[in-house]
Formats: sequence, structure tokens, C-alpha cells
Amino acid sequence: MSAEVGTPTAESRRRGGGAAEPYRPSDRRLAREAYRRQRARRSALIAALSTAATALVLYLVVVNSPGWQRTRETFFNAHYAWQALPEVLKGLRVNLELMVCCGVLILVFGLLLAVLRTLRGPVFLPVRLLATVYVDFFLGLPMIICLLIMITGVPALRLTGVTTDPLLLGGAALVLTYSAYVSEVFRAGIQSVHPSQRAAARSLGLSNAQAMRYVVLPQAVRRVVPPLLNNLVSLQKDTGLVSIGGVIDAVYAAKIITSQTFNYTPYLVSALVFLVLTIPMTRFTDWTTARLNRRQHQGGTV
Repeated sequence: MSAEVGTPTAESRRRGGGAAEPYRPSDRRLAREAYRRQRARRSALIAALSTAATALVLYLVVVNSPGWQRTRETFFNAHYAWQALPEVLKGLRVNLELMVCCGVLILVFGLLLAVLRTLRGPVFLPVRLLATVYVDFFLGLPMIICLLIMITGVPALRLTGVTTDPLLLGGAALVLTYSAYVSEVFRAGIQSVHPSQRAAARSLGLSNAQAMRYVVLPQAVRRVVPPLLNNLVSLQKDTGLVSIGGVIDAVYAAKIITSQTFNYTPYLVSALVFLVLTIPMTRFTDWTTARLNRRQHQGGTV
């Protein structure tokens, strides 16, 4: 097989006193890379033009509709937007606190449920049944009903020592519901670890608990990072549902201003605030997923 143009050969090394010549890509490779760059630029240009054309058509359709003037005054009023922004941002702090606190509790409780559902042996059957019933119940229960039951039903019981704060009760409802979803994600990750990993750990003298802690769980958690991030994005949006109990978060702050001005622009402001938080988290999830996929397929056929 003849050597590629530009690669150091034995003859060139002899002429150079044994020193290899610097590598230079072949003309064919340079031409191929130039063609790929040209095709990428053309694709980007076509995508930009098509996107701009679509946006222009949608803009013309909306602004030329019969009710656009009234819609603009009701939903896109700059005066009411600036009036609502400070209050919405103040209420957003409640949403962020709920997301952080509930997110930590959901991860811990969801992982515990997943481990309980994967316990082996007949002695753990009652535990597995209880965990399964819990997950099935909260997977099928709508979030809004769980919130209503917690926020309105628990205070009605008048239990001694039990809080009636709608913020805490709403957070508890989020934890109860999302723990069921997260437990299924963790359980899928645990079951995706090949049984030979557990058998190898047991052969080294590790107990079942040690094999789960040091061998199975680290692999399972790494595999389910993308779906866990997706659940975090959903949790961030669903924190606005606690407003049904009177908690003044970003959504309820917008509702208060709307009830005073009879203008719906504050709702749009709260929506934009949530989008500003959610879109970066979604892009980070996509980046993490792509990074894990590249690492998983590294060394495969390209």
C-alpha cells in the first residue's frame, strides 16, 4: 500500500538524517474539509432565510388580524408590563425556593423508593408492595388534585402540630407527586445495570448493600442524569401551581395586578420570566445528553 501524500516515509527520514518531516494533510483531505465547510455555510444560510421568512409571515398574519389592536392593548401593554415586573420578580423568589428545597427532597425520596422497589428476597415483599402502591397512586393522581387535597384537606383535619401554611403544604404535594416520577427514573437506571456487575461485586466479597452503593447506584445515577434534569425543568414550572392556595408567587402576583387593572399583560410577564429560567435549563439538559451519548459511543464506528 502506497503512503499517503504528505506522510513521512523511510526515504525522507534517511535523507533528513532520521528526523521526520512535519505532517501536512493531503490535498484530497483539504478539499474534503473545504467542501464540508462550504456545505455547512450553505445549510446555515438556508436555515436562517427560511426561519426569517416564516417569522415574517407569522408576524404579518398576526398584526393584520381584525382583533390585533385590542389584543395588543390587553396582552402587550408596556406600561402594565413595567408595573408588574417588580412584583412578579418578587414572587419568583418563592418559586425558586420551592424548586431548590423540593428538588433535593424529591431526589432523596425518589432514590429511596427506587431502592425499596428493587430489593430482593421474599422478606422484603411488604416493602416492595408498599413502594409500588405509593408510586402507582401518585403517578395516576393529577397534580392539581393532590395540591387541592393537601392545601385544603389537611387544614380541615385540625391535626395538632401539623402546619396549615399553604406554601409548605403545596411543597409537600410537589414532593409526593414528583417523587413517584423520579423513583421510576432511578429504578430504570438501576435495572439498566447488567446483573454481571452485581455478581462481580459479590464475588469480591461485597455485601448486597455494598454492591448497590458502590457498584450499581453510581452507574445508574450517571445514566439517568438527562431525564432527572427534565423532571427538574417540569418541577420549576409546576411550582406556579401552589398559587391556588393563595401563595404569592410569580403567578399569583400577576393575578393580583390583573384583578386591579383588568389587563392581562402581567400574566405574559410571568410567562416570560418562567421561560427565561426554563429555556437555559432545557438547553443544558440537551447538552448533557449529547455529552453522555458521545462518551458512551466513543471509540465506535463513526
